[in-house]
Amino acid sequence: MARLAHDLNPVQHIIADAIGEPGRRTFFLQARAGSTLITLIMEKQEVANLAISVLQLLEELEERFPDLPPVSTKKKTLYPENPIEPLFRVGQLVLSYDEESDRIWLFARALIISEEGRVLDADDDRVPTVRFVATRDQMRALSDHALEVIAKGRPTCPLCGRPIDRTGHFCPRSDGQAVPIIF
Repeated sequence: MARLAHDLNPVQHIIADAIGEPGRRTFFLQARAGSTLITLIMEKQEVANLAISVLQLLEELEERFPDLPPVSTKKKTLYPENPIEPLFRVGQLVLSYDEESDRIWLFARALIISEEGRVLDADDDRVPTVRFVATRDQMRALSDHALEVIAKGRPTCPLCGRPIDRTGHFCPRSDGQAVPIIF
């Protein structure tokens, strides 16, 4: 079992967001519990997967526990807090639900590379873990916001599906016959 470096139970604030220009953004997960502010670096796809997984979990919970109060779908504006100082890069995320407290638990385990250059197993005692305990409403807001942030990235080329940079994009599917796409 990985050691629990921080236990944010319960969180007052939780967000998955990004800073920087599209194409050069840094994605992160951030939460606050009391005076403890934790920021963890993530990949864009990890943020997308987290958002989708949370929405799927919420749907499953509605089916499994029909007596639960409904999750608020009212749009909430979320903002990251400063300073954004990452504790570690996420290597593994685990979602679970605590029926007794009606809270979602999110475990984030660090990506640690050993001196030999191998990735340590997430269950290794040397791998720090942070637990975030949030309400279903907080996690729904996190998912909605994360999906909006991801959608604000670079547009994709309609021919090859690759991102179009601000400096332009030369599509390999155009066989050199098309003018570079610039937005």
